[in-house]
Amino acid sequence: MTGLQPQPYALALGDDALVLAQRLGEWVARAPELEEDVALANIALDLLGQARTLLTYAGELEGAGRDEDALAYWRDDRDFRNVLLVELPGGDFAQTMARQLVFAAYQYELYDRLRAGADETLAAVAGKAVKEVHYHRDHATQWVLRLGDGTDESRRRMVAALDAVWPYADELFEPFDGAGVDPAGLREPWTAYVGSVLAEAGLAVPEPDGRRSGGRRGLHTEHLGYLLAEMQHLHRSHPGATW
Repeated sequence: MTGLQPQPYALALGDDALVLAQRLGEWVARAPELEEDVALANIALDLLGQARTLLTYAGELEGAGRDEDALAYWRDDRDFRNVLLVELPGGDFAQTMARQLVFAAYQYELYDRLRAGADETLAAVAGKAVKEVHYHRDHATQWVLRLGDGTDESRRRMVAALDAVWPYADELFEPFDGAGVDPAGLREPWTAYVGSVLAEAGLAVPEPDGRRSGGRRGLHTEHLGYLLAEMQHLHRSHPGATW
């Protein structure tokens, strides 16, 4: 790695949180239980709060006058730097929980190390967010155990969900020039945690058919364009509108 480059790093982490918050928000009023409806909404709000702080910081460092709203609503998909995993459609509930386990386990290890990093603002964001992400990880863990060790149908769906998201996991650990934390250093603790959850649920670690990446370079799936069209529609239709 070269020296710390907080602007692109803050932008990438902010985009991860923003896009996943939008995906989880799609479950509001659709979750399988009322309590789960509230839980997913709260997780989405936690991620949205992280995104706001990170994008605001990225805008300040950029020095071009763009605030959190400008970065969220006035960029095209090629300008986003989120990993592909977070932009995938939620699929059924099992797929959403499989994605949550994979991402929250990574994000917990990331923030746990980033809070001791050299950049004070990123360290402060991580210091607050790691407590939230600990809950996100535990929430997903409980659902993966429940579904994986549940009925034949719930187990079938969880196996299919893990197969669907696993090809996107490697991108989480790709090098990021100038990152505050070396992504590769997160793989071992991530593997240990996720592996222990799958073992307890009686699930095998998937053997992915290929790997997917490109999000950090602005090369996204077709899904991000549709997500942004919905997320940005109001702001772009009524520029400057306020509540």
